[in-house]
Amino acid sequence: ATYVSKCLTCAKVKAEHQRPSGLLVQPKTPRWKWDNITMDFVTKLPKSSQDYDTIWLIVDLLTKFAIFTPIRETDSMDKLTRIYLKEVVMRHGIPVSIISNRDPRFASNFWRSLQNALGTRLDMRPRTTRKPKAKARGPFKLSRICCVLVQSTLERVGLTICH
Repeated sequence: ATYVSKCLTCAKVKAEHQRPSGLLVQPKTPRWKWDNITMDFVTKLPKSSQDYDTIWLIVDLLTKFAIFTPIRETDSMDKLTRIYLKEVVMRHGIPVSIISNRDPRFASNFWRSLQNALGTRLDMRPRTTRKPKAKARGPFKLSRICCVLVQSTLERVGLTICH
C-alpha cells in the first residue's frame, strides 16, 4: 500500500474507491448560551466501580461549557432522556438545535420525536468540526492519571463533571 501511494504512475492510473471526504462544516455562532449544543459519546473507557464505561459529552457552542456525564454503553434511551432533561433542559432550558453524529441513539425515532415535541432541531452531521472530542482531550488526559480516584469519588457523591 505504501509503494502504490508513493508511485506516481500508480497514483495516476488507480481509481479512487472512496467518497471524497468533503469540507468540514463550521456551525454558526449561537446568539444565546445553550441555544446550540453538541452531543457525543466517548466510548470504550475502562469500567468504573459502578460499571460506567462511556461518557456522554454535551457542549454549549457559545460558552464552550461542557457536561461530562458517566453512563453505561448499554443504557436505554429512556434513561438517557431522563439524564438529558435533568442535566440540560432543567438547568439551561430547551436548546434550539443539537448537533450530533449519526449515533443510533441520536437517530432513533424516540429521540427524534422527543426533540420534535420540544421544538429542537436535530443536525446529524458526520463531518462537523470535532469540538466535543477536542473539549474532552484536556479532562481525559488528566483522568488517565487520576481515573480511579475521580471516578469513585464522583460515583459516591453522585456528581456530574462540568468543565
